[in-house]
Amino acid sequence: MPTLSIGDKAPAISLTDQHGSTVKLSQFKGQRVVVYFYPKADTPGCTTQSCALSEALPQLKKLNAVVLGISPDAPAKQLKFDEKYALGFPLLADTEHTVAEAYGVWGEKVNYGRKYMGIIRSAFVIDEKGKLAGVFYKVSPKDTVPKATKALAGE
Repeated sequence: MPTLSIGDKAPAISLTDQHGSTVKLSQFKGQRVVVYFYPKADTPGCTTQSCALSEALPQLKKLNAVVLGISPDAPAKQLKFDEKYALGFPLLADTEHTVAEAYGVWGEKVNYGRKYMGIIRSAFVIDEKGKLAGVFYKVSPKDTVPKATKALAGE
């Protein structure tokens, strides 16, 4: 699976959000975008990560950034997750994992000795011109906000 690096052009995103609307990365041209991939809505790590980003929204908005969450869950499951935690940003359904593959975050995982394919928790910061300013593969749920904030601040 190819991985992306800082300075690469961010792969296109066009997915359905939790409200049934199509969200495209191109809609956010001129803004910075924090895109994070999480394995499954409403699981402990994904909830920690998503709630941390939700709580950081005011700080991220000051840095001219919006947040997009992506998982293989269907829009209805994304909606339940959003309503349960009042996340306040688009949760995109990548049910065919085409965007995850483009970002290099769809890969083999092992849980209790069982191998399967799934999302490798990762986060990306995309600058105003659509280039990657931060690339964080295998990011921990607690490190997503600090790492994204540093990338947005140019550190």
